[in-house]
Amino acid sequence: MGTRRGTNLPRMGDFNQSVILETIRRSGEGLSRTELVAATGLSAQTVTNITRRLLDDGLIAEAGRTINGPGKPRITLRLISQSRFSVGVHLDPSLITLVLLDLAGDVVGRLAIHTPDSDPHRVVDSMARAIEELISSSGVDRARIAGVGIAAPGPLDAVKGTVIDPPKLQGWHRVPLRAVLAEAVELPVVLEKDTTAAAVGELWRGRGSAHDSFVFVYLGTGVGAALARGGDVERGSSRNLGEVGHIMVDPDGPSCACGARGCVEVVCTPQAIVEDAERAGVLRGDPPVSDEGIDARLARLCELAAAGDAPAAEVLRQAAIRLSVMIAALTNMLDVDRVVLGGPFWDRLAAVYLRELPEQLDRRSVTRSVHTLEVAGTVVGEDVAAVGAACVVLDAVLTPRASDLLLGG
Repeated sequence: MGTRRGTNLPRMGDFNQSVILETIRRSGEGLSRTELVAATGLSAQTVTNITRRLLDDGLIAEAGRTINGPGKPRITLRLISQSRFSVGVHLDPSLITLVLLDLAGDVVGRLAIHTPDSDPHRVVDSMARAIEELISSSGVDRARIAGVGIAAPGPLDAVKGTVIDPPKLQGWHRVPLRAVLAEAVELPVVLEKDTTAAAVGELWRGRGSAHDSFVFVYLGTGVGAALARGGDVERGSSRNLGEVGHIMVDPDGPSCACGARGCVEVVCTPQAIVEDAERAGVLRGDPPVSDEGIDARLARLCELAAAGDAPAAEVLRQAAIRLSVMIAALTNMLDVDRVVLGGPFWDRLAAVYLRELPEQLDRRSVTRSVHTLEVAGTVVGEDVAAVGAACVVLDAVLTPRASDLLLGG
């Protein structure tokens, strides 16, 4: 497992503290001071000073002694997972999902409510009440909650903390979600794109190498993507990286609002897949008029395919092929190690997509003679965006970034 290296230059205390905390967290079972010196490249004195401060702050604890060769036993240092918490909120046009995470990134509480309607005031009020209910029911000391992370559909204005005209949330024109919610719950709030948050959650919970890279493909009401490289998520200059809705994947497909044909937005979404199944006669009856209706129809389509219905399976296979065109465009350009898929609709589509995508991506890969592109589902589950939003908050506490070293003192 890779880990980040610290720096012994002066005035780098905060960065080095994050390096040590993150190294202890990733170890799972804890590390001794000697092991921390080897893993981080920091001096023994620096490690001793920082771990003493972390012990005093209650973020880590001494957890037993180990004997490893001659000399005195080494004291193992472990993260105190209950020392800090964060709340993650996923704002979806049909469902608001909330989770409470501890410092280890484990879910200790969960709550889901239906999005009342698209009115921003009602949505924020419902969100604030749900946050208070989640905190109250958990029994967690409010003083230990580092903040609230919101995963919202883009595009976002990250500087102002506003949501800008998301396609499925009517009436959300430059809604200052971050400021309004922070005032309502009296906690620090961060706002992140749902796809970006999902990738952060995957980094946190995946326990993988800090040096690998992946494209995260998010399958929700819409389809989005995110990029992780070197243990961190790339966000783009306006923090809106991953808007893939207008990548053309089927030149003979239906018209898109952008003026092109066969864009991801009109052929790869759950609604588009359901419409394909209706046109093929696989799904009969009145077309759905709500997100819940589309959800139920997609579930039925996947059930039919799993039961051996050949036309249903073909609809899903064609959906996977079209999605592979988009993914291949990203992976060929970005040269990543793997592809991770997740989001609210992933579990239903996983069986067919995991069967079809690896072969399709290998066929389209320009680097297949160099390495095999791994394709896998998220380790986090369907709440990956909410979990990721909470991890964004914990990320600010724990995860070191080289860019932090550019900040003035």
